[in-house]
This record gives sequence, C-alpha cells and structure tokens, in this order.
Amino acid sequence: MSTIVHDISYNSKNRHDLFLSLSPKEQSITINQLSKRVQQQLILQLNNTEISPFLEYLDPDEVTSILRFLPKKRQEMLINQLSEYYQQSVSTLLKFDPKTAAGLMNLNYIQVDEDVTIFEVIEQLKVNEKRTGKLPTILVMKEGKLSGYLSFSLIALANKSKKIKDYVKKINVIRHSSEYDKVIKLFKQNAYNKIVVLNENKAVVGIIYSEDILRLIGEQSSASLYNFAGVSEDETVFDSAPRKIKFRYKWLIINLATAFLASFVVQSFSETIAKNVLLAVYMPIVAGMGGNSGTQTLAVMVRSLSNSELSKSMILKALKNEIITGGVNGLINGFIVAVLVMLLNHDIMIALILAVAMIVNLIVSSTFGTIVPVIMKKLGKDPASSATIFITTATDVFGFVTFLGLATILLK
Repeated sequence: MSTIVHDISYNSKNRHDLFLSLSPKEQSITINQLSKRVQQQLILQLNNTEISPFLEYLDPDEVTSILRFLPKKRQEMLINQLSEYYQQSVSTLLKFDPKTAAGLMNLNYIQVDEDVTIFEVIEQLKVNEKRTGKLPTILVMKEGKLSGYLSFSLIALANKSKKIKDYVKKINVIRHSSEYDKVIKLFKQNAYNKIVVLNENKAVVGIIYSEDILRLIGEQSSASLYNFAGVSEDETVFDSAPRKIKFRYKWLIINLATAFLASFVVQSFSETIAKNVLLAVYMPIVAGMGGNSGTQTLAVMVRSLSNSELSKSMILKALKNEIITGGVNGLINGFIVAVLVMLLNHDIMIALILAVAMIVNLIVSSTFGTIVPVIMKKLGKDPASSATIFITTATDVFGFVTFLGLATILLK
C-alpha cells in the first residue's frame, strides 16, 4: 500500500488512473494516507460516480473532510447517494467551521442516562453497531448534561443488572468553536484519549479521538517546518522547476529588499571600511552570529505560541530571560572572537570593537526573536514564516551599525 500511496502522491499525470485501479475499500485506505494537497487534487479529478463507492468505507468525519474539497452542489449530490446514517452525520458535520474543534469531531457516540443498567447499554450498543457497523463511545448523561463516559472493559466485567452511574469515568470537554491550539493543549495536558465537543448550551455535539488530534499535530508540525523556511507546504521534492519558482519567488524578493537595507547601512560606512579593510573580514561574523541567535529564540517562541497562549507577564519574563541569555552568550562569544583577532591580527581595537558588537547584536537578536513572533501572532500572521525576515533584518542592521559605528568613532 505504501508503494501506491507514493505513486499517487508523486505521479500527478497518472494519479487518476492509479487511484481507480484500486478497489473501493483500498481507495478508502489510500485516500487517508495522502496529504491534504494531493487529496484535494485527486478528488477534483474524480467525478461523483468515481467518488461515491469508497465514501462509506470511511468514517463520517473523514467523508466530511473529503466533501469540503467540492462545491456545495456536488456535496449535496454525493450526500444523497449515502446511507441514511451517513447522510445525517455528514450533513451535521458540514455545518461547523472546519478550523475549529467541531471540524475535528465525529459523531460516533451514543448518549445513555446514568440510571440505566449495563444490560440496557449493551442492547443500545448492539442497535448502534448494526446501524453503523462501528462501536461508539458511550457518553453518560445526568439530567440532560454530560456526566462522563463508560469504558468497554468495565461493561464486559460488570454485573449486567447494575446501574451504570457507579462506573462513570471522567472525560474532557471543549467548546465547538475552540481553535485547534486549545484542542491540542487540552489533549497534551491530559491522559484521556478522547474529548467531547459541546455547544453553547453545553449539549454534546460530537467527540474528538486521539488519532484525529495526532494527525492534526503532525500536519501542523510539517506546516511549521515549511513556513520556517519560507516554503509553501504544497511544495514537494518532486515538483517541477516552474512550480517551485512559483512557490518561492515572493519570499526571496522580500528577503532581497531587506538585504538591500542592510547593504545601505554598510555603504554609509564605506569610508571607514576603506581605511580599515580588516573590518570587512569580520563583518559576516557579526551578522551570522546575530542571525543564529535570533533563530534559536524564534524557534522557542514559535513552539510556545503554538502550544499555548502566553500572558503579558509570561512574555515579559521570557523577554527578560532571553535578553540575559543573549548578553551572556555575547560575552562568551565576544571574548572568544577577541582572542582570535588578537592572535591572528594583533589588533586590540578591532578585537574590542568586534567583542562589543557581538554582545550588542546577540542582545538585539534575543529581543527581536522574542517580541516579533508575539506581534505577528497578535496580527493573525504565522510567526514561523513572517517573523524570520524581520529578525534577520534587525540583527543585520543593528549588528553593522554597532560594529561599523564603533569603528568609525574609535579607529580615527
């Protein structure tokens, strides 16, 4: 199966035929192993007759994700071809925002009152399994409100005549409108393998399973890696050169503009550099160390921002710690580079200037590496992709101004 998934993913010309060569059950397994981009491209290539056979091999939430790639008219046509259970489930799921907790949930659950017996629950399970072909999560209700859930192991071992209220286990809940970050945070903080989704009235509307959250975490990690490098997550190693150019040229143009800003700073100190050629030798060290330090701080901040909401006090504490870290690392690296300059060039002034510039630039990089991603997050931008360019610009400009400015003052 891994071979066919690879062939479909990276052979766009034969993708349609390769997929249709599979049985409906194999198609349902394969479609779930494809990336979102390939899924969308494939589904748009298929007609309704080619899509409908494999849909009922999927869970309703998976069917919903597939149908979201299509226009509403085609969605309705395909839903009408499904069984009654799927029609009801998919129609319900399509009403919710796909980028919220409700977009991750499915409807594979039953609700039972806490006063019923284990035997009565088993009978309901049989009815549901016959209707859907799947064993659902058993949610226990008390006076119309969620009380918890029943595990299948308890049902198997408990006295069938006992009421279920003595066997209820705690389960986490989340609002249907909650963003992905809150879902992931709740999942990571607790050991439960499922989360119940509630509406504004605290009524159950769905359930999120661990595999859905783990898949989301994987997708977000992959997207963050691409964004951090300024590359579209739609790009693959097998894309053609024109397609790669399309994905990358805008980012590179923006970087070019900021590079010119740094070059203008250097140009303004051209006389100083002309008089002291050794400065040009060590300029890349100042810029490079600042960029590396800023990237380290940015990586930590992006991870923290993706895992939780940072309060103002937490941000200020993080900023303080990063500035201290940058200053100490600046002292360490500044001392090392100063010693090397003294050994290689025997120039104490250049050594001193380079050491001071190193300290200043690592403090600047730590400051911008902390503040910029927070600002980007507040503005609704992806801090991984949007913050890098501003941090690099800041470290280049401040690093060169400090290094060359001190040289202009001290090397007369």
